[in-house]
Amino acid sequence: MHHGACNISAGVFLYLFSDVSHQTAKSAPPTHMASQSVKSYRRNQLKMSVEKCSDSACDLLNQDQDMGADVRHDVNANLEPRKRAPASKPPFTLGDVKRAIPPHCFKRSVLRSFSYILYDVTAIALLYHVTSYYALLPLPLRYLIWPLHWFVQGCFMVGLWVVAHECGHHAFSDYAALDDTVGFVLHSALLVPYFSWKFSHARHHSNTASLERDEVFVPKKRLDVTWWDRVTDNPPGRILRLTLTLLLGLTMYLTFNSAGRPYERFASHFDPDSPIYSRSKRVWIFLSDVGIAVVCYGLYHLALSRGVAWLACYYFCPLAVTNAFVVTVTLLQHTHPSLPHYSSVEWDWLRGALSTVDRDYGVLNHIFHHINDTHIAHHLFSTMPHYHAQEATAAIKPVLGEYYQFDDTPVLKSLYREMKECVFVEPEGEKKGVYWFNGVM
Repeated sequence: MHHGACNISAGVFLYLFSDVSHQTAKSAPPTHMASQSVKSYRRNQLKMSVEKCSDSACDLLNQDQDMGADVRHDVNANLEPRKRAPASKPPFTLGDVKRAIPPHCFKRSVLRSFSYILYDVTAIALLYHVTSYYALLPLPLRYLIWPLHWFVQGCFMVGLWVVAHECGHHAFSDYAALDDTVGFVLHSALLVPYFSWKFSHARHHSNTASLERDEVFVPKKRLDVTWWDRVTDNPPGRILRLTLTLLLGLTMYLTFNSAGRPYERFASHFDPDSPIYSRSKRVWIFLSDVGIAVVCYGLYHLALSRGVAWLACYYFCPLAVTNAFVVTVTLLQHTHPSLPHYSSVEWDWLRGALSTVDRDYGVLNHIFHHINDTHIAHHLFSTMPHYHAQEATAAIKPVLGEYYQFDDTPVLKSLYREMKECVFVEPEGEKKGVYWFNGVM
């Protein structure tokens, strides 16, 4: 409706200041007409102009309504229209998609899975070794090399995060106990409560894109837009929101359920009594907290022996990069102007799983074990190991057709665009259970 109004306004403006003005100038009343006749003539000309203008505006509105179901008009009028993902029930089943994937893609290898841990740990160990040469650099370069070090180490720590995430999906090996042990160690080392996150993340996969039951990055509806959203609805405000989201988003989500599914009382991944979990899960939440406590105890003694500055340089600064990328990956996978969300009236599992988008991060695709550019396949078959996901993605594209969504927009540009255009969701058209992102307050 807002886009239609904008088109009406644009049509009226253009028509009045081009064609109407031109026609009025051409058909000015003769100078010899009496004053009353001139007034009557001008009144008739104005009436005819308004009628023509109204017809043009209606034509524009009808065109916009015809396009509205399939094309997303950007907030900026000078941008190209972006095609929306289909929101109707797909003409294929999950079984159809699975049959297109080579059977070996579903096979898990313990040795191959461990090789990725070895790859990431080796890279981090080499980076640690290289730091001994930083003191040989000229003084200005020392201050430049450390941020680069944090960025690179943080990226390889994302790789470890992804392997732990895979353990939570039972995609690491054929042995659930081994998966949980490896995932528990890796996630605890990264200050993530493994079992707490595993259980809530499984519910996210079971309810993706559901406005009532999804667990994370649940979009607001228009009525839920806050004063903070309005105050920061400008370039500096969006940059501030983006910075806070990247730096604190994961910690706030795990601790306070920020950007998560709303619950009637306080919800936290560290609370065994949290409403996120059933009673049977409490012991596992407690075990997750024990893992975090053990790591924190070790970090405390490292700070005593090596110093707080050493710990910040070698652990907390790279961890901040890791957390920022984890938020980036998860945010961009499920937040896009072309993706639908559903209320309980329309939602079903397959359409929800397809409501995600693959992204291209360049060389980081490899370092992140392709979690970002094979995410659709991951949501459809979460127990598939990541090292087969590229082949599976190529196999399912012909089956998915236009239901497969890919965006190679640069990461920073995508983050800013999504902060601008994906502020809330609202239904459009006849399907009241299908919601689309909007950024026009």
